[in-house]
Amino acid sequence: MDGFIDTHCHLDAARFDEDQAALLHNARVAGVSRIVIPSVARAGFTGVSRLCRKYPCCHPAYGIHPLFVSSATAEDLLVLREYLREHQAIAIGEIGLDFFIDGHDQARQEYFFAAQLKLASEFALPVLLHSRSSVDTVLRHLRRNELCGGIAHAFSGSHQQADEFIKLGFKLGFGGAATYPRATRLRELAASLPLSCIVLETDAPDMSPEFIARGQPNKPEYLPRIAQILADLRGITLAQLAQATTANANAVLQLHQAIA
Repeated sequence: MDGFIDTHCHLDAARFDEDQAALLHNARVAGVSRIVIPSVARAGFTGVSRLCRKYPCCHPAYGIHPLFVSSATAEDLLVLREYLREHQAIAIGEIGLDFFIDGHDQARQEYFFAAQLKLASEFALPVLLHSRSSVDTVLRHLRRNELCGGIAHAFSGSHQQADEFIKLGFKLGFGGAATYPRATRLRELAASLPLSCIVLETDAPDMSPEFIARGQPNKPEYLPRIAQILADLRGITLAQLAQATTANANAVLQLHQAIA
């Protein structure tokens, strides 16, 4: 059986510049076999590409994150299109909407999101979605496009919203946030949603799990411990959760094809 797949890890983050090799070694030792690295802005495309060429266990996604569209330009979308033409990407991401932050420009976010969904349709690539405080609007945009699914990263919506993502061919990403006992609604979702729709992620260095010291960065090596907590919530074995979530990630991201 394949090892765990971290479907969302910002290994290119500046915080990890000095120890990427050690992080990947520790992840492999822990049982994590593959890692998806989404970009967040045009400035990061080259770094993500270089990292994934250097480490075959890493797979790139290219996109412009909603928190970075304030400084993005129309030219960035042209550069993204060229990157998708010239580089093998596993997905388009991290893209989406974020209405949580103060002073957000909803119209600008939606413009860049819609443009990137069109690219996903054009290149027949799944998308890695950011949907903080914006799930219904994200779903409305998804329904306007012919897409081949993707992952709702860090999902924290309602059961009904989860069902809508699933109908559209999406998997739902669960990670460190679900390890906190006080996150009762999120843990109920992790326990009750169909196992066939769940994938694992760290969002490292962010979204740290409950079991590490406050202020310490999240790391891909923690994924199996996160998975054990999710398995316990569902009343299944770690092996069962690992097999299912790895198969789910392979299915939506076509990872077997990417490494063939």
